[in-house]
Formats: sequence, structure tokens, C-alpha cells
Amino acid sequence: MAALARWCLTHRLATVLLWLIALGGTATAAGFAGSAYSEDYEVPGTESGRAGELLQAGFDDLGGETGDVVWHTSGSTVRDPAVERTMTGTLDAIRALPGVGEVSGPYGPTAQERISADGHTAYATVTFGHRAGEIPPEQARAVVDTAREAGGEGLQVEVGGAAAALTEAPALHLSEAVGVAVAAVVLFLAFGSLAASLLPIATALVSVGTAYAGIALLGHVMTVADFAPMLGMLIGLGVGIDYALFIVTRHRRGLRRGLSVHEAARNAVATTGRAVVFAGATVCVALLGMLVLRLGFLDGVAIAASLTVVLTVGASVTLLPALLSFIGPRALSRRERGRLTAHGPQDERATGFAARWSAFVERRPRLLGALAAAVMAVLAIPTLSLHLGTSDQGNGPAAATTRQAYDLLADGFGPGVNGPLTVAVHLDGADDRLALDGLPAVLRATDGVASVSPVTYNGSGDTAFVTVVPTTAPQSQRTSELVDRLRHDVLPPVEETTSLRTYVGGVTAGYDDFAGIIVGKLPLFVGVVIGLGCLLLLLAFRSLAVPLKAAVMNVAAVAASFGVVVAVFQWGWGSELLGLGSAGPVEPFLPVIMVSVLFGLSMDYQVFLVGRMYEEWLETGDNRRSVRVGLAETGRVINSAAVIMISVFLAFVLSGDRVIAMFGIALAAAVALDAFVLRTLLVPALMHLLGGANWWLPARLDRLLPRVSIEPPDSAAPGAEIPGDRGAPRAKIPGERTGDEAPVAPQRVH
Repeated sequence: MAALARWCLTHRLATVLLWLIALGGTATAAGFAGSAYSEDYEVPGTESGRAGELLQAGFDDLGGETGDVVWHTSGSTVRDPAVERTMTGTLDAIRALPGVGEVSGPYGPTAQERISADGHTAYATVTFGHRAGEIPPEQARAVVDTAREAGGEGLQVEVGGAAAALTEAPALHLSEAVGVAVAAVVLFLAFGSLAASLLPIATALVSVGTAYAGIALLGHVMTVADFAPMLGMLIGLGVGIDYALFIVTRHRRGLRRGLSVHEAARNAVATTGRAVVFAGATVCVALLGMLVLRLGFLDGVAIAASLTVVLTVGASVTLLPALLSFIGPRALSRRERGRLTAHGPQDERATGFAARWSAFVERRPRLLGALAAAVMAVLAIPTLSLHLGTSDQGNGPAAATTRQAYDLLADGFGPGVNGPLTVAVHLDGADDRLALDGLPAVLRATDGVASVSPVTYNGSGDTAFVTVVPTTAPQSQRTSELVDRLRHDVLPPVEETTSLRTYVGGVTAGYDDFAGIIVGKLPLFVGVVIGLGCLLLLLAFRSLAVPLKAAVMNVAAVAASFGVVVAVFQWGWGSELLGLGSAGPVEPFLPVIMVSVLFGLSMDYQVFLVGRMYEEWLETGDNRRSVRVGLAETGRVINSAAVIMISVFLAFVLSGDRVIAMFGIALAAAVALDAFVLRTLLVPALMHLLGGANWWLPARLDRLLPRVSIEPPDSAAPGAEIPGDRGAPRAKIPGERTGDEAPVAPQRVH
């Protein structure tokens, strides 16, 4: 690391230019290539997946995206001549728009089912020429604008469907801008130097921008989910700014100790830079753990997010020292530079709130540890009622046209109309067709079914489907129960005496199948992530207790953060107030991605906190002092880093995307709990209670494990002192105790 830092400092202009060329080159390539993200989250081999494959193979005209134009009258009915004349003209205008293939309205002898029983609501189905991901936003906007222009006094017109949702996406990256602005303010307050506060922002923006363009290119060679770029940006901005913060803090410490700019930068990369690389590696290991699930679109998410982390780490240990060299001593505030000039290098002392808090935790570890554990347990309680399922347009913001169309349809035709089930059938012969003709009557008699369409056959007569409208909403547990009832109780008797093969598909069925796959593989996935994380910590800290505590803490952080997600999104506590829509289930793929990300981010603070404790332990062999000094010296920077990361994550609530908002709130809650409850309260309390056992490792295992050093001590510098060390007259941390604990022989890293 020292050699890398030396090269980047010596060739600082070349280093900066190389990064700018990488950013410009990838952005240009991505601009020419375009994006190729996937919105297909289906899992091959499930029953809903086979239903979709059967229909795609048997029907050539089912490929275009569909949407609904819904209108509602308050005074008259939709059959009123004036309303019919207005809406017929509107539908004709929509039919003539580019990209629209067909419009099926309710005004005709065979389409009366599109008018509600009370006559106040009607809808027309608009079929586009392409799938939602291929529809230009301007075509979708034209449909929405044309439809809503028909609205007036007593007539409400709304548009629903995936195409209409394209018009509700935010035009500007407001969330990223807000997060970066808040991070800049926190950095300026922490450093007191405008130049120093801007460097972490610049480093993160260059690396994340390069990664964002790289993910767009990655989508051309493998399946990458459409939310992967936003997720990568969310993670990259958070960890990128934090990693740079840790290195700049170490660099500033070196300057205050009297080191030259190049010496301080090289020392920061050689020490804290190593910890950054290790922390980034743990995040990547956790993210790549998703590969064990063998789910195509999650593989793309894992690699895309890992690419972002790798680039942020690379920028932190190469681009950042080059930029530090350019700003020189201005990394210190004007007051700090004046004090250094007047008084020379000053002793480093752990003072202020962090030192007092460290002493407070040392005095009452049992009480504070129990309090922290109680907080985590209470927040984790909602996780027990976690319900995985589809969040649809009924969970959107109340003012959105797609949400209002959804509500109008639910009120006029029943909640099940927004998520019908599709029974796809493969036939072989006349006997199968005769049996299939009686299937609608069997389905109508099934509990939970509101209506059933007639059988629709394809041209060759070997494939057919029946549309089943449930009595309950798509995300209702009762709709999921209906799917199970159809698959296990209703359809098997029909198949027994024929060669019919039936498959239940549809939105709810697809998400239920997906959730079942995820839940079934989750134990293996969590075990792999925990195991690999513990192995890395075992190699780094030569201890059994440290990785085991880290695993427990990470599980606690994940459980508590999911409790917050359940309360906000599933129970709806404040979701409408935050503009996140109404209550609904949690996306099935969220647990996997969140476990990966949260385990990785939780390891960051574990590495920086326990790494400093371990460094002190190797020097003194005094566990109490090691915990006290480690917490006192890292507490402030960890809290500053946490505030930055929380701000970035919460800013993504403004993205307008419910899934990204889930990620943002879950990550913000996890980081807040990890930094302010676990790492600064529960972890040091437990380490005080365990004493020297924190650093115990069986001698045989110690000999077998390779030696890894995360963050070696600083190079010798004038006036560099550790507060409260024995021997030399040094500053005493408030509340420090000495002489009441027998030191345990340290295990040094060679």
C-alpha cells in the first residue's frame, strides 16, 4: 500500500487524469451503447414461469404491454351520451397515437363487463406495440396526457399500467443531490476545511460515476435488474464518502503531528488505506454471496454492486492521495494551520464527548449492554410478521394517476381486478377441449373467485387460458391462499381423467413462487455470508470471540432494520406522510439483497473500531485500556461517517421508487443502529465483560492461519502519542483506570 501511495503521489497529475479518462470513457461508451436492464424477475422452473412460457409460445399477440384508461362520473353515469361521446373521442385519439396497437373500450354489445355495476366507472384497455421497458417515455406521456385532458367537472380520468408509471419517474436525480449536499455539510463541520471536505465528495462522485456507466455496459453481457444502477449508486455514495473520510482523517492527524503532506498521505494510505481495502473486500464478499442462490437477475445485481464498491475502494487509495497532494496543508483548517505554525506538532489526545463516553461504557458495561440489546430486540419484533409479496400501483403515492386508476378499478369492480390470475392450459385432443370447456364453471364455484372469463384458445387449438379474478387484492394473503387452493385442490381433479396440463400464473402467483424460492434458499445464503465474514475477521484479529460477536451483531442489525421496514412499508406507519404510498408487502428479493449489503456495511465499522482496539492490545496487552482507547479514538469519526451514510441513504427516499426507498430506509436504519447502538455501546460493553478472552485463539489454530495485518500502527512521527499510555507522560482519558487488570500476553502480527 505504501508503494502504491508513493506512486500516486509522485505521479499525481497522471493519477487524476487516468481516473477522469476512465470516467469519460465509460460514460461515452454507455451513451453510445444505451442501457439493457431487465424487468423480468421470474424464476425459471416455477409454475408461474411455466405458465408464462406456455402463453408466449402459444399466443403471438400477447407480447405488447397493456394499460388501462379509467374514468369515473360522480353525477351521471358513464352511459350518459355526453360522457360516452367525450370518452369515445378520447379513445379514438389514443388509438391514433404512435406506439399504440389497439384500444378496447366499454361501449359495445360485447364489452359491457368493462362498466361497473353501479354505472359510475368504466375502463378501456390500451395495448402498446412493445413491452414496458421498450416503450419510449414520450409515447407513454402522450397517452396519459391525451386521456387526462378529457377530465372535467364530474368526470375523472386516470391511466394505470406499467407504461403510465414511466411518466411518474423523477426527471432529476434529486435524491443523489440532496445526499451529497448533506454529506458535504457534515464533512465541513468535521474538518473545518472546505478543501478537505470536498475531496471525499469528489472521490466518491468520480468512482460512482464510472461504476454507474460500467453497470450500463454490464447489462449488455449479462442480466442486470433495472434497479441495480440506483442500488449501486446508493451503496457507492455511502461507502465511497465514508472510506475517503477515514483516510482524510488519518492524513490530517499526520499533518498535525508534523509530517509533510506526502508523508502524511502515504502513511494514511499505508495504514487506514489497508483497513479500507479490507472493509471493501468484506462488502464484496457479502454481495457476491448472492451468487449461491443461482438467480439470474440477482447475479447481475451482485456483480454490479460489487463493481461499484471495488471502484470506490480503488479511488480512495489512489485518486484521493493524489488530490490530497494537490491541496497540501489546506487539508487542515486555518486555525489548525496557525496552531501548528505557532506551537509545532501537538500530542494527539482523545478528549471531548467520545473520551467521556468511552469511560462511561467502561464503568457500566452490564447495564448499558442490556439496554442496547433491549433496543435491538424491540425494533426486531415487527420482523416476525414479515410478509413477502408484490407491491403494485395500489401502493403508490395518493396523487399519482396510476394509484388513482388502481383505486377506481378496485372500488368499481372489486380489488381482484387489479391482479387477475391466469390459468394456462396445454391441450392434446378433443377430449381435453371438452374437459376444458367445463373448467370455468368449476373455477366460479371456488371460494375466493369473483369472476371467470370464457376460455380463449390459440389458432392451433393446443394452448388456451382462462382469466380468474379473485375477490381480494393481489397483495392480500387470501389471494395467495387462492393460488394454493387452485393448484392443489381445484385443478388436479380436472387433470386426473385427461391429458390436460394446467399452470396457474399471474402477478400474485409469480411473486409467491419467487418468495418461496427465496425463503427456501435463505438459510444457505445467510450461512455462506456469515461464514465468509467470520473467516475474514478471524484472519484479521486472531480471535474467536471477535468474529462470533460480529456475526451476532450483524444478525441483530439486519433483524432490527427489517423491523423498521415492516413498520413503515408493510404496516404503513408514516408511509403516506413520507410520500411512499400505502401499506403493502415487502418485495421478495429485498431480504437477499439487504442481507448482503447490511452484512457488508456492518463489517466496516467493526473493522475500524476493533482494528484500533486490536492495535492497542498488541502494544499493551491490556484489554480494558484497548477497548477504552479504541472507542475513544474512533468514536467521533465513526459517528461522522454514520451521519454521512444515513443522510445519503435517507435521501434516496426522494427517488420516487418504492423499492429504492425500501433500500434507503433499511440501510439508514441499519447504519444508525450499527453505529450508535452496536459499535459504540453493545460491542465495547461485551468486550469489557469478556476481558482477555476477546483475543483468545487456540495455539494450534494460530499456527495454521496465515498472518494478515489490517491497519498497522502509524509511522513514527514527532509528538505522536497514545493517550493514557504507561511510561511517558501522556494525556489521561477521563475515567481511566489503571493497574486493576492483569495484562494478557498479546498475540502480535509479524
